[in-house]
Amino acid sequence: MQNKYYPFINQPLPYDYQALEPFIDEKTMHLHHDRHLQTYIDNLNAILEKEPKLQRLSLTQLIQISGRLPCPLQTSIRNNAGGVYNHRFFFQGMANPAPPPSKGTLLQAICQKFGSLDAFLEAFQNAALSVFGSGYAWLVWGQRGLQIVTTPNQNCPVEQGLQPILVIDVWEHAYYLKHYNLRKDYIQDWMQVINWEQAQQRLEAGRPKQGM
Repeated sequence: MQNKYYPFINQPLPYDYQALEPFIDEKTMHLHHDRHLQTYIDNLNAILEKEPKLQRLSLTQLIQISGRLPCPLQTSIRNNAGGVYNHRFFFQGMANPAPPPSKGTLLQAICQKFGSLDAFLEAFQNAALSVFGSGYAWLVWGQRGLQIVTTPNQNCPVEQGLQPILVIDVWEHAYYLKHYNLRKDYIQDWMQVINWEQAQQRLEAGRPKQGM
């Protein structure tokens, strides 16, 4: 992830705004990236401008130490650093076309943990549907191997020492223009544009080299 340190900028998407059509619509991508993510970036920069000691920390480090900061700085850093990290991770985790994996260590790990790719996708969909209100569903790597976890608001699993592999944003602004309140339809469309190659690279970067 580039631009890891203050001041943060809104980097271009790794694809055109319409590239994920028909699954993720162009208007939503403009709104989500250019307005929602930009707001988190602006807020985070404004906070850090007044906190010189925090400016030397990376985006990930800010999230990791957010729980040890005094209130209300704790909440504002968690919300806004998380908002930047989570959105960047979400956007970078999609591609079109994006065929499902047919081999590789990620598919092997998924099948070992969940039984099959289809079983994983069903479990992941159920997790994403279970998020009450706004938040995210993640596939992460941790001490127990692959896990599906959910986080509310802009909380991020790196605060718990977990390595994100995949994420879906289930805040309504991620899907409401196209799918209205039908979150399940959005999740199923998102599954068509998962960047499996990127997820494979994230797994290889995050898991111990001696194996799974």
